[in-house]
Amino acid sequence: MKRKDLQALAAIALFYIVIESAGITCPIRFLSGISCAGCGMSRAWLSLLRLVFSRAFWYHPLFWLPVPAAAVLLFQRRLPKRMFQVCMGICGVLFLAVYLVRLFMPGEIVVCSPAQGLVGRLISELLGRID
Repeated sequence: MKRKDLQALAAIALFYIVIESAGITCPIRFLSGISCAGCGMSRAWLSLLRLVFSRAFWYHPLFWLPVPAAAVLLFQRRLPKRMFQVCMGICGVLFLAVYLVRLFMPGEIVVCSPAQGLVGRLISELLGRID
């Protein structure tokens, strides 16, 4: 891994440590009020560590996918370009399909409440002051 890659990973880790310390578990959901495609992923991995596989799949059915995706990314230069593109495409399609199903089916993990996000609350507050 290149130094630039390690610096980027360190910056991302620091960012998440800071926002977690502020009580923000997901910046996308905090800002928009809508869960991201990876919502439940951390809880799924924690369930897997406890060997509760059914709970892991319940939190996020694709919790296992980042491992092979990371392997494909790490070995990108050794793979044929077309194979890399197909693998990444499959990952993207799977995440999008699972996200849309979870977003439009009522559940406890993925939520769609734009009025609860920071942007929605700010707009509501601004519109309330205009009236």
